[in-house]
Amino acid sequence: MSNQLIVALSKGRILDETLPLLADAGITPIEDLHKSRKLLFDTNLPDVKFVVIRATDVPTYVQLGAADLGVAGKDVLLEHGAEGLYEPLDLDIARCKLMTAGVTGEPPKLARRRVATKFVNIARRYYAEQGIQADVIKLYGAMELAPLMNLADEIVDIVDTGNTLRANGMEPRELIAPISTRLVANKAAMTMKHARIKPLLARLEQAVAKRKTISPAD
Repeated sequence: MSNQLIVALSKGRILDETLPLLADAGITPIEDLHKSRKLLFDTNLPDVKFVVIRATDVPTYVQLGAADLGVAGKDVLLEHGAEGLYEPLDLDIARCKLMTAGVTGEPPKLARRRVATKFVNIARRYYAEQGIQADVIKLYGAMELAPLMNLADEIVDIVDTGNTLRANGMEPRELIAPISTRLVANKAAMTMKHARIKPLLARLEQAVAKRKTISPAD
């Protein structure tokens, strides 16, 4: 396996948007990833394999060298930290925003705030940079419920359309970071397997550029 390129792909929405982009770059799995219970897949390129894992695990696999390349959202990368990783390409898919949000019409508390999020590292950094004392409460889902149940004053979460926030009487407040999906690479692999990675990266860059030409960003 050391002679091959292992590409870690994130499950879920990102996978659905990544596969067509990889296909545009001439890289396709030889079986349907959605219909198989396997986690490691051969591709049409004999030296490239896909591994399909949880998005939050992708940086770890790449950082520790179990995978040479990975596809993950910028939110996951910001939360995990980028030590040991290169980020050579923005794939410009699964775009959204990482934001703070609170109950509609309620002004943010000026003093200490209770903040519910699964992005605990990002939240701590953000509020510290703003000079705001924050008690960060880790939740794994249904963030919008926390302020409604008086568990938190604000949340930090991914915002796409904002419909879920509005449906629960909440509104987005401050933008923490624009989010899109990135290609990351293990630093050692970028050196040791440069001859293999460089042409693959070039094909992906061309595929991303072509999509931008066909469907320019808003």
